[in-house]
Amino acid sequence: MESLHVEIVMTTKNWLKGMVAGFVATVVLSALMLMKQQMGMMPELNPIQMVTSMLGASSPATGWLMHFLIGTVLWGTLFAWLDPYIPGGAHWLKGAWFSIGAWLMMMIIVMPMAGKELFGIDLGIMAPVMTLVMHVIYGIVLGATYGLERPEQTSGYQEARR
Repeated sequence: MESLHVEIVMTTKNWLKGMVAGFVATVVLSALMLMKQQMGMMPELNPIQMVTSMLGASSPATGWLMHFLIGTVLWGTLFAWLDPYIPGGAHWLKGAWFSIGAWLMMMIIVMPMAGKELFGIDLGIMAPVMTLVMHVIYGIVLGATYGLERPEQTSGYQEARR
């Protein structure tokens, strides 16, 4: 019986392109978060304050730094690594699918850790909806930017290594 062997390969260039795309998407997301805050929409939903509190920090700068590290380094590189395996064809669509996974992690892990219950439901029903919309916008920008950077194809790397 033949075993299924899946090898995920990422080139250094794609890793860097993923981080650039993650940074651009985080800038866009941050601008939307600031606009939401300025408009007074759901002031109780403040991810920067939640991260700042979770880290035990007193300055929101710490929350913003962590926000950019997560969006740029964690999600940017993870997207570049998983991109060849995410369904959707177009990079922007792959980014949207990827961001739904990131949103689920936030709803299931981060929200309860921040004391906001599963899916942040104690903030109201709009909290999961608003965060989903924001994550999908982030993902679309992430994927579109990554696609514009013309990532290297990795299927040839996998075949050459066998």
